[in-house]
Amino acid sequence: MKLKAGVMLIGALALAAPASAQGNSSPGVAQVVALDECDPTSFNAVLGESGGGFCHNVSLATFGYATTLSDLLAAAENGTPDPGWDYEPDQLTIKQGDVVSVVDQGGEPHTFTEVKAFGNGFLPPLNPGSSTSVIPECSGGFKNIAVARTRVVQGSHLDVIGLSKGKHLFQCCIHPWMRMEVDVQ
Repeated sequence: MKLKAGVMLIGALALAAPASAQGNSSPGVAQVVALDECDPTSFNAVLGESGGGFCHNVSLATFGYATTLSDLLAAAENGTPDPGWDYEPDQLTIKQGDVVSVVDQGGEPHTFTEVKAFGNGFLPPLNPGSSTSVIPECSGGFKNIAVARTRVVQGSHLDVIGLSKGKHLFQCCIHPWMRMEVDVQ
């Protein structure tokens, strides 16, 4: 009876072993979270209430930690954007073949667009000094299918696969201060 229990324990441990220990080369998943705390009242008054509102699903708004639309615009124009609108983590190191899974846990849509160099997005009021210059990867906004494919709406996720070895830069084409570096080894 002891031998049977020992064999069952060894079998259970083998099943619980990490995939890499079993010779499985399935990719890892690296989680990235897009965050913002838009104020539903001020955003939806300007950007629309249809379909449940433009800004929703904000956990800290009821406690006074939400950013009003006017504060967001003023801070962006002054070159001091709200640091609470961010990707977490800011930098990530992964193995080639790993999946970068971006989840939008904020109240607004974002993009997770790969860019050659960080720069301005497609909404001039959110660029420093309301600059109209836009980096090529963000040009055209959502009319550009490449940008549209990188959109992450509230409560959804986007998986980025097939990154080559080296440094990759990503930013939100809407909120251009939301930036991240992914290093693939």
